[in-house]
Amino acid sequence: MLILGFAMALLVGLSLGLLGGGGSILTVPIFVYILDIEAKAAIAMSLAVVGGTSLVGALRHGQVGNVNGRVALIFGPVAMLGTYLGARLSVYFSGAMQLALFAVVMLVGAFFMLRESLAVLPTPRRPQRPGLALALIVAEGLSVGALTGLVGVGGGFLIVPVLVLLTGLPMKQAVGTSLLVIALKSFAGFAGYVGQVDVNWGFMAGFTAISIVGIWIGAYLVQYVSQRALKRAFAALLLVMGCWILYQNRAAF
Repeated sequence: MLILGFAMALLVGLSLGLLGGGGSILTVPIFVYILDIEAKAAIAMSLAVVGGTSLVGALRHGQVGNVNGRVALIFGPVAMLGTYLGARLSVYFSGAMQLALFAVVMLVGAFFMLRESLAVLPTPRRPQRPGLALALIVAEGLSVGALTGLVGVGGGFLIVPVLVLLTGLPMKQAVGTSLLVIALKSFAGFAGYVGQVDVNWGFMAGFTAISIVGIWIGAYLVQYVSQRALKRAFAALLLVMGCWILYQNRAAF
């Protein structure tokens, strides 16, 4: 079973490398339903795994100028605060409720991926008035951050469009900057869980290392794969998994 888990780690990294997101949406179900890890511990460890893997991806994007440090410095700390608060608030939710909310997020993520695969991606535009844009960034950072801390989802599918539409970043810079923000807030969320759950540090480190290998492979393969077809297939997977997890945890409602 452990070997299967590490094989799944490669899949998590491939997802991040090919799609720029989706790692946490795969990690939590792998931990809970394949490796039989308790829900709260699975969410906590997924934050560390996705944080470490996303940081490597962000460094790679930074080498080619696709990370906007100024935007990350504005968005990152706010998202980190929201994620830490979400992690601390998780004590008021049962593991089943967290998984049910996670399933809802999977379905929302599937919707966004399907919409992107069927339509033209948003194009950069002049950012809104500085005051309004900053207020919206703070609100979005806190809300997505809280969601990350509560259910362990990085939220790249929500962050990237916001960065494009509110700050005027080109798509490639939005993806690279999003990975840095995801890394920062994932680490903040994991810190919020420390002391609340039992963490298998050795397994988590090994899973993260293999996931990092996966993200490098995915980043290489991305030039040979149709992004639109890939997103449709991944969205279909999210729909099936989200409905199944929601059904499994229906008692939470």
